[in-house]
Amino acid sequence: MNHSDRIPRRRRLMAAVMSPRLEPVLLVVTTAALAGGVVAWLADAGGLADLFWGLGTAAAVVPAVGWVLSALRRGQAGVDLIAVLALGGTLAVGEYLAGALIALMLATGRTLEAAAQRRASHDLRALLEHAPRSAHRRTDAGVDTVPLAEIAVGDLLVVRPGEVVPVDGRVESTAAVLDESVLTGEPLQVERIEGEGVRSGVVNAGGAFELRATATEQDSTYAGIVRLAQQAGAESAPVVRLADRYAAWFLPLSLAVAGLAWLISGSAVRAVAVLVVATPCPLLLAAPVAIVSGLSRASRLGVVIRDGGALENLGRARTLLLDKTGTLTRGRPRVLDVTAAPGLKPAEVLRLAASLDQYSPHVLAQAIVDTARERKLELSAPTDVAEEPGRGATGVVDGHRVSIGRLAPGEEPPVWAKAVDNRALLDGAAIAWLTLDGEPAGAVLLRDPMRHDAPRTLRHLRAAGIERLLMLTGDRAAPAREVAAVLGLDEVRAELGPADKVAAVRAERERAVTVMVGDGVNDAPALAAADIGVAMGARGSTASSEAADIVLTTDRVDRLADAVTIAQRARRIAVQSALGGMLLSLAAMAAAAAGLLPPAAGALLQEGIDVAVILNALRALRVDQAARPSLTPAAEALIHRFSAEHDDLQDVLEAVRAAADRLSDTPGPKDLAAVEETHRLLTERLLPHEYAEEHELYPALAPTLGGPEATATMSRAHTEIERLSRRIATHLELAHAEGGLAPEQLDDLRSCLYGLNTVLRLHFTQEEENYFSLAP
Repeated sequence: MNHSDRIPRRRRLMAAVMSPRLEPVLLVVTTAALAGGVVAWLADAGGLADLFWGLGTAAAVVPAVGWVLSALRRGQAGVDLIAVLALGGTLAVGEYLAGALIALMLATGRTLEAAAQRRASHDLRALLEHAPRSAHRRTDAGVDTVPLAEIAVGDLLVVRPGEVVPVDGRVESTAAVLDESVLTGEPLQVERIEGEGVRSGVVNAGGAFELRATATEQDSTYAGIVRLAQQAGAESAPVVRLADRYAAWFLPLSLAVAGLAWLISGSAVRAVAVLVVATPCPLLLAAPVAIVSGLSRASRLGVVIRDGGALENLGRARTLLLDKTGTLTRGRPRVLDVTAAPGLKPAEVLRLAASLDQYSPHVLAQAIVDTARERKLELSAPTDVAEEPGRGATGVVDGHRVSIGRLAPGEEPPVWAKAVDNRALLDGAAIAWLTLDGEPAGAVLLRDPMRHDAPRTLRHLRAAGIERLLMLTGDRAAPAREVAAVLGLDEVRAELGPADKVAAVRAERERAVTVMVGDGVNDAPALAAADIGVAMGARGSTASSEAADIVLTTDRVDRLADAVTIAQRARRIAVQSALGGMLLSLAAMAAAAAGLLPPAAGALLQEGIDVAVILNALRALRVDQAARPSLTPAAEALIHRFSAEHDDLQDVLEAVRAAADRLSDTPGPKDLAAVEETHRLLTERLLPHEYAEEHELYPALAPTLGGPEATATMSRAHTEIERLSRRIATHLELAHAEGGLAPEQLDDLRSCLYGLNTVLRLHFTQEEENYFSLAP
């Protein structure tokens, strides 16, 4: 056989050794060999027991040699090399039981690691699946469907409802309503008028429109995102195993001690004894057990960590980059406030708007309907409903012609509506105007609210050692800065595209181990570029999950803080197990080198060391109560109850503010009636809720939070709410006695109402952040 024939054979052999199915097969073989030997030994068949154990040892030698050669070609020499030497040594001196145990430890460690690595999938399949494969090109003969590669600059395309925009272009129709969340992460739909540019990858959320191509497929935005993600993933450096880092000094030390023992004593048995007790089972198994235990513990909380390397890196992270929409905020718009024209109530405005919107697929319409149902408003069935993309819906509700959406072009808003525009500007909110029989009747303000658990999460992350917190968002600067200020972030960068986020991640990686958290397709390149990418997978895109090292399967960002705590604890225990085991092994190596510990006794002692460090490693499975306070089922049920009541009481908060607003001008009987209605809502609904919180919820939470002092400041807020409510009641008594509100009452009454509105909103926010976020 010539040399050229031997090369393919060696390659086939190496391919077999490196097969992904090898580790589980080896684990089965070594387990069966060890078990068979034990059975034979118990049956007084010592020769047969040695045969089983010897076969198990030999079965591990060939793949172990292959792993060592593969590592050496990469310039690495890890724990597998010590295992190979120990396996060979046990066979040479006839210590078959020790060899079988070492083989089992090697197979178990490799299987655990291989299983974790197979979970890592960075191929970004979902990014590619989202990309369109064809486009509808308009020609003189009509509209033809052609492959995307055939589209040239200047072609006129038709984008149908629900389709992905195939290439970058310019709107040629009157307008296009687009869902750009795939690129920006922002949930609100936008309107692009004729002549405005549109990027590929966004979704047509309205009617069909014409698009003039300004770029080919390869030069368009979405193709660039895919390339960015692939390049960023390729740049990610492979994680060096914790075990291999320690083996870098333990390996030469073990070989040196074994060589010196042989050289000084002239006995090969002593050298084998040293290698037997030096077999790094704490590295082969104890460290992976701690890491895998951490993976298991995290998965129970809805945190899927793709491999042990990601867990180790997360435990060393010092910088955290967060997307805003869907990560720090809920990712779905919610009703912020409802304003009614004079003569109407906000609840009626919301009911009419929701009645018309209840069959609309628009994201804002869904938010309006959800809020109306949460407040238990009775919706009417609309008729003659028509929806114009980018304008809103019109129809007949309860005999009235109703529309919800934008005001008609050129229509001058009434005086009361100017305050709505100002409020929307200040709060970064969108406005859905309600018209009734052609006249503006109210407005619904909508905004993507911050997650209740976000502030607590960031406090816990700082306590866990995260030193730098940044927001990277495609949103406008004003709302981004507002969220950052509330959360106490170190820096905020707004209006970023996918490439800008990748650049920011790369810059931060040069300073420290960096975590990036996001939930959209636009975040996938940044997740792949970070040391650790974390995807909000419960509602986020599949592409971000594919690009991430960690996926939060529950829609709670506080699980990230739990994951960091678990990662740090698992890594700390892994280091303890590895170092503790190696120190014990070093002591045993010294005894073996002095001839005080023969191979058989050394193998038994090594197994004792292994059991000790493995039991220590399993501590990573235990729950760290300091990381997440445990709630009793009764306390959890109360949290859910009062959280739902907060949603129901939003109309009371709006009534308090509306009553204060009405007192700005010269008050009349209707304004007094509005204050009386507000007082009735306070007395019948709000104050009983606050009383129940004080006497039911707070005592139930006290043991979890460390005692009644933990809720003392919130109890003080209850007292202030009750005081202001009594003050409003006193003003009403005075007004009834005088036949109306006196001018000298107005300033104080307005102050009471505005103050009560402020205290209530702050109090609700604090409870939702500090208490309600504790419950899953």
